[in-house]
Amino acid sequence: MARLLETYNKEVFPKLQKEFGLSNPMQVPRLTKITCNIGIGEASRNAKLLDMAMEQLTNITGQRPVLRRARKSIAAFKLREGAPVGVKVTLRRDRMYEFLDRLISIGLPRVRDFRGVNRSSFDGRGSYTIGIRDILIFPEVDYQKVEGTIGMNITITTSAPTDDQAQALLAALGMPFTRS
Repeated sequence: MARLLETYNKEVFPKLQKEFGLSNPMQVPRLTKITCNIGIGEASRNAKLLDMAMEQLTNITGQRPVLRRARKSIAAFKLREGAPVGVKVTLRRDRMYEFLDRLISIGLPRVRDFRGVNRSSFDGRGSYTIGIRDILIFPEVDYQKVEGTIGMNITITTSAPTDDQAQALLAALGMPFTRS
C-alpha cells in the first residue's frame, strides 16, 4: 500500500469527517485521479521531441502516456487537425498516491525559489491544477536527454464538492500551500 494512502486512511479520513461533520463515510473527500499533461507545440515539426516527452513522462509516472492530437486546424499556429500536440497520463489508485507523494516530498521542494503552491488554482468543483515550468524537478528525468525546458500540467481531481473541502484534503495530505 502506498505511504500516502495509509496516511489518508489512518489520519486524514477521520480528521476530515470530523471537521466537516459528515455522517456518511462516502461524503468524505478523497482523491479520484491525477492527470499529467505535456504539450509540445513543436511536435508537428519535430517528432523527436514527442518521443522524448513520451519517454520522460513514462519515467516520471511509471505508466505509458497516450498521444494527444489536435482537434481542429489553426493556421496561425501552423497546426493541422489530427497532428500530434502532446502526451497525457491519467493515474488512479496506488500509482496516483505514489506520484502525489513524490511530487509533494521530492519534486516541489526542488523548484527554484519555491514558497508553496497557489491556493487560487482550484476550479470551483474540487479539482486543483499545478503548472510545472520544468520537468527536471523530478529525479527520474534524465537531464541529458531533455532538450530545452519542458513544462507539465498536473490536475488533481478530488471527490470534494467544494474548493474548501478539496483544499483541506490536499493540505492534510501535505500539499505546501502559500500562506495568505
